[in-house]
Amino acid sequence: MGILNLTDDSFYAGSRYPDEKLLLEKAEEMLSAGAAVLDIGGQSTRPGAALLGAEAEKDKIVPAVRSLLRHFPDALLSVDTWYAEVARAAAGEGAVIINDVSAGEMDADMLGAVAALGVPYIAMHMQGRPATMQQDPHYDDVVRELLDFFIVKKARCREAGIGDLIIDPGFGFGKTLAHNYRLLGHLEDFQLLDAPLAAGVSRKSMIYRLLENTPEEALNGTTALHMLLLQKGVRLLRVHDVKPAMEVIRLWEFYREQQ
Repeated sequence: MGILNLTDDSFYAGSRYPDEKLLLEKAEEMLSAGAAVLDIGGQSTRPGAALLGAEAEKDKIVPAVRSLLRHFPDALLSVDTWYAEVARAAAGEGAVIINDVSAGEMDADMLGAVAALGVPYIAMHMQGRPATMQQDPHYDDVVRELLDFFIVKKARCREAGIGDLIIDPGFGFGKTLAHNYRLLGHLEDFQLLDAPLAAGVSRKSMIYRLLENTPEEALNGTTALHMLLLQKGVRLLRVHDVKPAMEVIRLWEFYREQQ
């Protein structure tokens, strides 16, 4: 899943495509490199980011979806939003996945909207809200608490009528460095949820802070963690750099075939 941010303030400058020409060029590059899905975000969810309202986000996302599908009609587009209104508008233009970093916690209408649309739903865990999530994240047992969260969330999604649920533990969203790596070490436990796992660690602070570098220098660390994620059962990688991620996938698949 290639990340296409329509913002000018996402944490990694190399993922910002507020201009249509840049957006289309990057989309073509990602699709050519093997991206299965393009994920479009209309606002930054970095820690401390100011939040856009639904109308402002929709004004960014809808034209982008329309343009991308006009140029790449076979592309599968995901929309990164927690607003039901934006989800409905984007799906109306041809988006086929809703990727919600709040798992329905920030808009009570989201689960019902996704069910009515009949599209797959990525439900991600986030402790708190983007503006405050990294101020003092706390868990007694991060693995157990996220499993409990997703057991309840899966039931609520089923009750709402959502047929295709994908679970994302939300690396970096209301979690310390230690929380992130404990989660990574126990991702196989999430198989008991009987839902595909997605994960986004690309160039995040769990890499560059540990390595004492920057998001721009975090590709090598990202690649290392991508291999671990695949070994732990993740089936959808959300990435800034599609070509290196596809190389990891090819290596992992061939390795697995030989066992």
